[in-house]
Amino acid sequence: MVKPLAFKGDKKAKKRKALSSQADEQLLTENKPKDVASAVQEDDSWVTADSPSDINGPIVIVLHSTPLTCIACDAGGKVFASELENIIEGDPATAEPHDVRQVWIASRIAGTDNIGFKGHHQRYLSCDSIGKFSARTEAMSPEESFVCIPSPDTPGTFSIQTARERFISVTEDGTEIHGDADCISFNTTVHVRMQARFKPKLKASKELKAKEKVSRKELEETVGRRLDDDEVRELKKARVQGDYHEAVLDVRVKGKHDKYS
Repeated sequence: MVKPLAFKGDKKAKKRKALSSQADEQLLTENKPKDVASAVQEDDSWVTADSPSDINGPIVIVLHSTPLTCIACDAGGKVFASELENIIEGDPATAEPHDVRQVWIASRIAGTDNIGFKGHHQRYLSCDSIGKFSARTEAMSPEESFVCIPSPDTPGTFSIQTARERFISVTEDGTEIHGDADCISFNTTVHVRMQARFKPKLKASKELKAKEKVSRKELEETVGRRLDDDEVRELKKARVQGDYHEAVLDVRVKGKHDKYS
């Protein structure tokens, strides 16, 4: 589920920590995997899409113009180029939205390479037969379907192709957007900025690092006794591999046997 967007300067609400129980049954359901998933899910930082398969969830389509602009739409479905304000030294790979009108929700059409872009007003970006854009359609048809083609010369950039095999382009001054370019060029090249929590490789990497990051103290509190170095390594490895709960129970059982032997 897509959560409400956050922009720079917004204050984040503080979350109350839930009380934990020491009972084995609750420890089996309590746990870090949920905490890890929650931490990754709450990552609302913006990163650059590197491949078409990355493009998903909230995105900003950054156009190569001077000044830098992005594709936006108003509540009436008018599509226009909106100047970007949250950007570092004019680098399109650092762009972030400052207005919800600049954000589109990208969703892939099952079984195809096509992507639909839904605006903040729940209407889809559409390109008609003469290359004119609007965002007034509630359902997707070929005119609301696009293909993101990686640029051959610049990694991390794309050209967006319409259903009529034409490309989205922008005038150099960023005042007009068209969907009728017949070939890939500098003016058809875009950066796609997206929220980090939707990027597959980054999401997997964050989850793995979060799973690995656990202290000896936390492990000893979970098991209920002091652990030796081998047990700590075993439990950390189990967190990464996904069988943490079983490993905790094994270590507990071992501790009871050692106590009475």
